[in-house]
Amino acid sequence: MNSSSVASSSIHTYTVCPVCDCLKLNEKYEIKDYTVSGDNFKVWECENCQLRFTQDIPVISEIGAYYQSEEYISHSNTNQGLVNRLYQMVRTFTLKQKLKLVRRVSGKKTGKLLDIGCGTGEFLHTMNGAGWEVLGLEPEPAAREQVLKNFGLDAKSNEELFELEENSRDVISMWHVLEHVHQLNDYIATIHKILKEDGLLIIAVPNYQSLDADRYQAHWAAYDVPRHLYHFSPQSMETLLTNHGFELKRMKHMPFDPFYVSLLSEKYLHGKPRLIPAFWTGFRSWMQSTGNVRRGSSIIYLAKPVKA
Repeated sequence: MNSSSVASSSIHTYTVCPVCDCLKLNEKYEIKDYTVSGDNFKVWECENCQLRFTQDIPVISEIGAYYQSEEYISHSNTNQGLVNRLYQMVRTFTLKQKLKLVRRVSGKKTGKLLDIGCGTGEFLHTMNGAGWEVLGLEPEPAAREQVLKNFGLDAKSNEELFELEENSRDVISMWHVLEHVHQLNDYIATIHKILKEDGLLIIAVPNYQSLDADRYQAHWAAYDVPRHLYHFSPQSMETLLTNHGFELKRMKHMPFDPFYVSLLSEKYLHGKPRLIPAFWTGFRSWMQSTGNVRRGSSIIYLAKPVKA
């Protein structure tokens, strides 16, 4: 797909930080969309909470064109290409680890789970198979069709979030999803209402303060503009959660992400996924994050709602 076919007539420009409303915003990078359009987008940073965000983003009604690629694995479930094959290989293991994490931190063996941005439904299927009552929300109709076709589960559009009953879910998860959501504050406020008093919120997002992000700079694959609207640091995520009545209980790094992201970043930087340099960067990033979770390539934030 070429640039002209996804040209947007409507964009949103931030004049204040979308997390803390700070006015002190500075341009950081100009980054290329390597997946779909080839267009360049600017990434800005808030001086106060350290959130980075993609500036002049396509509005929600027009962003869908930037997801129309067979390489976008969460919607297509493709195994084409080295990077996607490696992703598929480790996913079975990570799904089992996610199930264990949910059980351990929520304190529940079964319950009601909402997965926002469920993609093609693999996590939903894993949790359903373990006895959980699951509901998935997914904006892409093609991905929702795969959830039904592959697993017999019904995924609904994201707009259904705002119709769900208050205090009705034990666990709400967003695995690499929050960075895509235009209505950032509306989502977190609504999730707070939907969660039970002892409920658990799981948010996994990339961390631009990781070693692999430092290594690749504007070629760091996890910027993924314009699909990634926000680029979180631990401080900005803590600010967002606190502002909406959540208490951050724990952070956990995602051990495979620095390898996957480094491999893709090598492709962006050099035109091909160079295995040895990618592995070395991924290994160094993984090692650093084992001692300091705030340097993880991607971080899982585990939070509990504080109910009045």
